[in-house]
Amino acid sequence: MKKKAFIFDLDGVIVDTAKYHFLAWQKIADELGIAFTPEHNELLKGVSRVRSLDIILELGHATASQADKDRWLKEKNDDYLSYIENMDRNEILPGVMHVLKHLKEQNQPIALGSASKNARPILEKTGILSYFDVIIDGNDVTNAKPDPEVFLLAAKNLTIDPADSIVFEDSVAGIEAANIGGMTSIGIGDEKILNKAQYIFPDFVHIDLSFIDMLIKK
Repeated sequence: MKKKAFIFDLDGVIVDTAKYHFLAWQKIADELGIAFTPEHNELLKGVSRVRSLDIILELGHATASQADKDRWLKEKNDDYLSYIENMDRNEILPGVMHVLKHLKEQNQPIALGSASKNARPILEKTGILSYFDVIIDGNDVTNAKPDPEVFLLAAKNLTIDPADSIVFEDSVAGIEAANIGGMTSIGIGDEKILNKAQYIFPDFVHIDLSFIDMLIKK
């Protein structure tokens, strides 16, 4: 059977940590007197922590010293870590395990390609670290999505050609990164937002295993 690289983003694809990011960023925005809504939070999907803070400051037409920025970035991360401390297997999004188990049964290489610097502890807390042959996270890359670095590095570490790599993503930046990298892009979420993906599903529950088999044989 042909080997393909199946590369998963983390936040919003395997687990919904976006809600924890939102709470942590909202706390910072509140401190700064900047309105920050769930719609604004969409702008931060797949974006680095440093850039996320800049976006929030731009929303409030605010400027800040580097010292203040560094303090807020640490505060945000500390809050976020306190939220994910209590994560467990129940946090895995519906349908994800079905796909991961099938890929393992088919002996397909699996990687994580995430901007998160907390990817490993999250995979450990949710009990699925062993499913991943390779983990590339925010500690391993210098360029944020839509730069394809994170996915190209994942494919390279799996020794699979980018053309034989399939990426599951929930962000516009992530879909762009997969497409720029010459990979098959699968959007998980709203088709109006993720319309540049080659395939789009509202969630993993809607992914039939025959579709996964088709990708393997392709």
